[in-house]
Amino acid sequence: MASLQFVLCFTLGIITLCASAPVPKYDKTYLMKGVIRLPYAEIVEPFTAYLDTPNKRGRVDYYDGLYKNYMRAAGSPGYKYGTHQEVVYYSDQKVLNKLSCFEANGTSDAPTTLTTLLPDLTGFKFTGKKNMSGINANVYQLVVTIGKKISTYTLYTNSSDNTPMRYEMMGYDSLLGSHFDKYFVDFTTFISPHTFTNTDFAIPTGLKCGNFPGPGQKVHSVNPFPELIHREDKHIDQAFEDFKKVHGKNYVSTQHHESRKHVFRQNLRYIHSKNRAGLTYTMRINHLADLTQSELKARNGLRITKGRQGGAQFNMQQLRQDVPDQYDWRLIGAVTPVKDQAICGSCWSFGTTGTIEGANFLKTGNLIRLSQQELMDCSWGFGNNACDGGEDFRSYQFIMANGGLTSEEQYGNYLGADSKCKKNEVKSVVQLKNYTMLPNGDEDALKVAIFNKGPISVGIDASHKSLSFYANGVYYEPKCKNGEDDLDHAVLAVGYGILNNQKYWLIKNSWSTYWGNDGYVLMSQKDNNCGVATAASYVEIL
Repeated sequence: MASLQFVLCFTLGIITLCASAPVPKYDKTYLMKGVIRLPYAEIVEPFTAYLDTPNKRGRVDYYDGLYKNYMRAAGSPGYKYGTHQEVVYYSDQKVLNKLSCFEANGTSDAPTTLTTLLPDLTGFKFTGKKNMSGINANVYQLVVTIGKKISTYTLYTNSSDNTPMRYEMMGYDSLLGSHFDKYFVDFTTFISPHTFTNTDFAIPTGLKCGNFPGPGQKVHSVNPFPELIHREDKHIDQAFEDFKKVHGKNYVSTQHHESRKHVFRQNLRYIHSKNRAGLTYTMRINHLADLTQSELKARNGLRITKGRQGGAQFNMQQLRQDVPDQYDWRLIGAVTPVKDQAICGSCWSFGTTGTIEGANFLKTGNLIRLSQQELMDCSWGFGNNACDGGEDFRSYQFIMANGGLTSEEQYGNYLGADSKCKKNEVKSVVQLKNYTMLPNGDEDALKVAIFNKGPISVGIDASHKSLSFYANGVYYEPKCKNGEDDLDHAVLAVGYGILNNQKYWLIKNSWSTYWGNDGYVLMSQKDNNCGVATAASYVEIL
């Protein structure tokens, strides 16, 4: 329990006026439960926290224990400089959801400290009372101005005993003329003081902590509270500088730089939070991390026409049906390198050229990079709209009427923008006999078609931020839809397989090799997630 303060209040009309009250002081041990809410990052993350400051130990569980972070401060038994330990369900190419422990030890230069989930209330002032969901709350506030940024931090406590209820941050940037940040930490349970046992801070029996995989782990990706509660954001500054350097980002003004940094901050929080959620895949920062959700969606240019779309009738009986459990056309040489469509809704042209490139390879043995730009510039008359979207069947119809499609070498590089049609200045390198649209939602048909006909153009629901920052693993998004109206992005299915008992489609995207696993994603076959089998097509080469 916090130290109890008595506040003299009286009501004048509808306004409650209160005399000043000292800020609360909290014990050094507590058990706390709550929820992190990050509206700009689309995050609602439950947590449970254990703090035992006298014994230099702490623990925070995220997402109901799917991800656990243990802290031992410098000087605790067995840890001269302290340590951070992470217990997580680990998956790779060989194991699925193996309970594992990784640790990052402190050093003499950077000893481990405990992170309290309550703010340092130095400088906070009592500003009055407020009704919070039927509970009378004391309101304590701190306003911090740094340059053009004004940040307001507010702690709400139960007026009966000063237990914390909510910690809120609202940031306004006068340079941008808008709010640059906003988040809440709601405290649903608070027991203090609290007596702990050694078991509360013990790593699960049978686990041995080792080094983090790859280059290691950053403490701030494990523990968000130093930033959210204690305003420590140097890691954001460093991460943004690294991001700009790796991806060659240059911004035209200070205002532009700060607005992009704000977007980056929210996307980084989102990625770290989702990686704590024990998903079947992981996310990471990529070249898209300074883009807003609307800008990310601008790349999704698939337009779906319902009903009959022409072409040949699909006949499963004409194809070999005893197909292997796994297949990858990249290994056969039927897939060209991944490209970047840039900020242009031209994905439909990449799906179209990808399936034609594969079919042409199967017939001729030659892998030719075909021109997406010709489709963008010249197929308007068939209903495509260049950077504003299109469809594969309309592209096939254009190619058949036009006498074929030329190569990237002849037509020129992809521009990521609308341009003048140059079809009369080049020669076609591939002609189409016909095309086939697969039955809507038939995953067996898609699997058979991939094996027999090569890479297949498919549409997906790519509207979710989780896909934008996919890194590896089998991507399954519960919010993904699979109806025709839900598809907004065209990609290329180049294979299929099974990873850790999870069936997937091997998908080539057009968001560069900085995205995903060198430009590819393993999309779950479960319940036709994201609609991979909803609108698929392939071609016959003349």
